[in-house]
Amino acid sequence: MSRPDPHQQDPQDAAAIDDQDSPPPACVMSFNASDPSGAGGSAGDVATIAAMGAHALPVVTAIVMRDTAEVFDHQTLDGDCIVEQARSILEDVPVAAWKVGFLGSAEGVSSVAEVLSDYPDVPLVAYLPSISWLDEEQQQSYLDAFRELVLPQTLVLVGNQKTLLDCLLPDWDADRPASPRELAVAAQQHGAAHVLVTGIQLPNQYIDNVLANSQGAITGEKFERFEASFVGAGDTLSAALAALLSVGSEPHDAVGEALAFLDQSLEAGFRPGMGNVVPDRFFWALPPGEEGEEGAEAVPATDEMTIDEPPSRGPRRIH
Repeated sequence: MSRPDPHQQDPQDAAAIDDQDSPPPACVMSFNASDPSGAGGSAGDVATIAAMGAHALPVVTAIVMRDTAEVFDHQTLDGDCIVEQARSILEDVPVAAWKVGFLGSAEGVSSVAEVLSDYPDVPLVAYLPSISWLDEEQQQSYLDAFRELVLPQTLVLVGNQKTLLDCLLPDWDADRPASPRELAVAAQQHGAAHVLVTGIQLPNQYIDNVLANSQGAITGEKFERFEASFVGAGDTLSAALAALLSVGSEPHDAVGEALAFLDQSLEAGFRPGMGNVVPDRFFWALPPGEEGEEGAEAVPATDEMTIDEPPSRGPRRIH
């Protein structure tokens, strides 16, 4: 007995699809590492993009061995393997935005940049995580490739103030951290249009997050410090931003909404193991807070905090 051709669509199914009132969700391709904790990496991107109402097209760039507390090791993937993953789905599905996370190695950066260069009109959000756990030579080659190949194609570069400083202004010797505008000027020299700088320490237990270009700050949000140690915050913020850009939002509007999403994801965060707290991207599926919980502290958009117990959480609604 012959098997049906999986590529041959039933006429009735095709007619049903054509009759649908709503178009399919925008598709966001994520280039990121496999993270078994589910806090960041491809798993975090898929959860965030889905929570924002878009559809994720995840391309794995490396395999990271880690738990919710720390990274132990990583395994890079061959550049051709990365490219083939992306090309296979790009020949079938139109992509509305890119999200770049950890690309594994300088070769991985080059391979991803090759794919991105074929779609210059698609907005790119590039997240630069801390890679201090790599050896010095690996860090240097990764950052050199990132600056040369990815930044020229980037609409918004996202990262913690210290991480961006090390990448964009490695010779910085002033007594103060570089401002968002100074980081944006350095990023623009490599071709990036905007930077979203997170984790800017302010007096009185506040943390600032600022979108800037070479002319200065554009928008941002200040959050009161919530003493917690989170993993996956940067991936959450950048994936949410990419999802918003995929539906045509302007960067300054998208940043405000992405920061609000991160804030609520961290406030509803949970600790699945013995390490750090993981953002809950589906906080909106929780029941309304009990009386007295409305004034809960906001959570800053940074991964550098500690907490004894994660925020309390009620049972999920079933949808």
